[in-house]
Amino acid sequence: MSDPILKLDNVFTNIAQYHILQGVDLTVPRGEVTMLLGRNGVGKTTTLRTIIGHWRALQGSVLFDGQDITKLPTPAIARAGIGFVPEDMGIFADLTVEENMILAAVSGAIDEARLQWLFTVFPALETFWKKDAGTLSGGQKQMLSIARAMIEERALYLIDEPTKGLAPAIITTMARAIKELKDQGASILLVEQNFAVAKALGDTANVMDDGRMVWSGQMSELATNAELQERLMGLSMEAH
Repeated sequence: MSDPILKLDNVFTNIAQYHILQGVDLTVPRGEVTMLLGRNGVGKTTTLRTIIGHWRALQGSVLFDGQDITKLPTPAIARAGIGFVPEDMGIFADLTVEENMILAAVSGAIDEARLQWLFTVFPALETFWKKDAGTLSGGQKQMLSIARAMIEERALYLIDEPTKGLAPAIITTMARAIKELKDQGASILLVEQNFAVAKALGDTANVMDDGRMVWSGQMSELATNAELQERLMGLSMEAH
């Protein structure tokens, strides 16, 4: 594969006494949506948090755009061009939507054209611009969380379970936003439990189990192979 934007090579990460990542290899092609799939508790979130520097890799390397970022602090990794949307959303409930967005624009004033694009993707942001973020619904908070990561153009976005617990209409909005981000040239590493969303958005897929990568390939190959899904993730695709 030519010139991937992100490459993890034999990454081990411990949290307290627990060995969470046990030799993770992962390649994220430039300009594509890469899915990170697997059952709960296999290390997907820890992988994202290791990339962004919240957890420190004990062994192995994380290369972003050819640069070794394994030991860099989180702010330096963010400045290098990586945006992170955590599963717990990470918004400031007692600040307005506008204030949340201003804080997210770390390199200066909000770019007006980009903000207007985000308003077209997430109209609720404009509607509730002056309201406290804590008063938003769960789906609107998730939109704000993703919009905060998208307010500045990043080369790579790490997004952790953006559709979890959301209504179908909001899932559609979220999926469209991620597709538009890709169409702008961004690379995206996406953890997603909703297989229908993964199937619709993913170019490549990586399946984790017990802190290791157990399968990597084209999303279309995984999406059309029920036996493979069952073996890797215990999915029964008749339900989807």
